[in-house]
Amino acid sequence: MVVIKRQLRIVFMGTPGFAVASLQFLMEAGYPIVGVVTAPDKPGGRGMKQMISSPVKQFAAAHALTLLQPSNLKSKVFVAELRALQADLQIVVAFRMLPEVIWSMPPKGTMNLHGSLLPAYRGAAPIHWAVIRGEKVTGVTTFLLQHQIDTGQILLQREMPILHGEDTGSVHDRMMMIGAGLVVASADLISLGQYQLYNQDESKATHAPKIHHEDGHICWTSAALDIYNLVRGMSPYPGAWAILDGVECKIWKSVIYSAEQIQKPGSMSVKGKSLVIQATDGEIEVLEMQMAGKKKMSARDFINGYRIKDWFLT
Repeated sequence: MVVIKRQLRIVFMGTPGFAVASLQFLMEAGYPIVGVVTAPDKPGGRGMKQMISSPVKQFAAAHALTLLQPSNLKSKVFVAELRALQADLQIVVAFRMLPEVIWSMPPKGTMNLHGSLLPAYRGAAPIHWAVIRGEKVTGVTTFLLQHQIDTGQILLQREMPILHGEDTGSVHDRMMMIGAGLVVASADLISLGQYQLYNQDESKATHAPKIHHEDGHICWTSAALDIYNLVRGMSPYPGAWAILDGVECKIWKSVIYSAEQIQKPGSMSVKGKSLVIQATDGEIEVLEMQMAGKKKMSARDFINGYRIKDWFLT
């Protein structure tokens, strides 16, 4: 039996809740976390008068970990502070793009966790785009950073299914735990010095750019399956939407209702107790929605409470 001496001095870099699980798993595995780097606090809350700390900062503070919050990753002060931590390995989970002076600093390099099976879905929003494009399988990858984003040599990968009806939020939450386990497994391989690095196949590279509000605009002349996948992929943030009666209407949950093509795409109607919208090759049933300035509601509550002048979405 191989005994792993988890003595690598690790600096962890991350910001959102997705990264917290990896940091926690590393600590619980016994790795010495000599420093945590996260984003500066930002204004938030009511009236933007409260300074909000990142989930990673909150976790680090609760566990009395050394914390750095640089606004400029190239500043001489930050570089000196980071070098003074004498890390053997840096681990990045959901953080900013690092300059070479930072990622090349530790003797064991800088390892990144990415939410896809690289080289598929390189970029800022791999989970969103995998769901939007109707993928049945996704996964997580650990790799060593190099100059171009998400192109480094691969350490480990682990597949996971995208289950029927899942949205980005549920895939994110399962991936967070699977990815945390992979981070520890990868650190163990580096500790042992018993690992192989694999080059990414550039011919199979796809991209997952940052999601913007406009990406969620539903085109009703699309196929019903594509609309269904868009709704799943944009939930719980930022939401798929269309314009109904001059007001933005977000659709949070839907299912494919039928393959009928009897109305103009975008036409909304009530069939029995179902709120149905026509796509090009079938109909979408809305299950949960939200009119601008209002709370989320079920389609049934919408049917009972709203009187729409023009039951047509654009």
